[in-house]
Amino acid sequence: MARQKLPIPPHFNPEKVGEVWKVAYQDRAADAEKWAKKHLLQPAFRDKFRISLLLVDVQNTFCIPDFELFVGGSTGTGAVDDNRRLCEFIYGNLGAITEICPTMDTHQAMQIFHSIFLVNDLGEHPEPHTLVTSEDIEQGVWKFNPHLSPSLNIDETYGQEYLRHYTRQLKKGGKYDLTIWPYHAMLGGIGHALVSAVEEAIFFHSIARYSQPDFEVKGGNPFTENYSVLSPEVLEDAQGEQIAEKNVGFINKLLNFDVVVIAGQAKSHCVAWTIDDLLSEIQVSDKRLAEKVYLLEDCSSPVVIPGVMDYTKQATAAFRRFADAGMHIVRSTDPISTWPDIQL
Repeated sequence: MARQKLPIPPHFNPEKVGEVWKVAYQDRAADAEKWAKKHLLQPAFRDKFRISLLLVDVQNTFCIPDFELFVGGSTGTGAVDDNRRLCEFIYGNLGAITEICPTMDTHQAMQIFHSIFLVNDLGEHPEPHTLVTSEDIEQGVWKFNPHLSPSLNIDETYGQEYLRHYTRQLKKGGKYDLTIWPYHAMLGGIGHALVSAVEEAIFFHSIARYSQPDFEVKGGNPFTENYSVLSPEVLEDAQGEQIAEKNVGFINKLLNFDVVVIAGQAKSHCVAWTIDDLLSEIQVSDKRLAEKVYLLEDCSSPVVIPGVMDYTKQATAAFRRFADAGMHIVRSTDPISTWPDIQL
């Protein structure tokens, strides 16, 4: 019975998924224990077939309308709709999901993708959503802001040289150009927190299955973007000195599960880059491992800012490439037992 799709608990209110509110932990804990007894849910450590649910950056900053980087997708309400389905997926599959791993995009003001990091000859900063190319840096359109040197413990020459190196590396690696994002996912801020409805669902699962969530913090390095939870965009500076490293321990942990289910925001950026890094590791070790990865296509949306940028095609192409490599594209509304190659 623990593997059957369960009903949605009565506390869940789909109309509140797009809002920020305080989770009633004590009430939910009591509810979860009663729910587990009612539906004969076993502790997660007894699972013979182990499923990891990797939730990429399901945070207010990306998922709540009017927050800094709301992912509206093609419909304009993408992340809200995604998270309603995601909560229903978690509740419906409490007995099947062994562990939930939420990633937390975590930033401070002085980082390479925020406006303050760059200036032009007039001392002006680039506007949010500006794309900065290696040619822009070579031509002096944008330069490292020397006022950041003391806080970052570098000198102006290093900062400028690194900026040139960073944009070159992005181009060389076939990655997106350096994007200046609005200040978002700020450490300690409301935008950094998990979406309340998703946080509640994760907490409910934790109590019902005796399964501690594995929170993975990423994005705090001032010298590199960190779309993927598995690896930053750039690992070394212009002198070949290491500035960041892959999350090898987490990669190995994921690949030890029987199934890894992935959802979150944004489909075109942090989700796609995380999957891409996981696929790269799989192709090095054993290509057959791609078959254990399942992507919830209806629980992720691409970055779409009308009149500014639209990454729908890039997201679609990435997911097609993942499927061609052996990963499964599935929908949250379908029972896990009906997914390809699943034997619960």
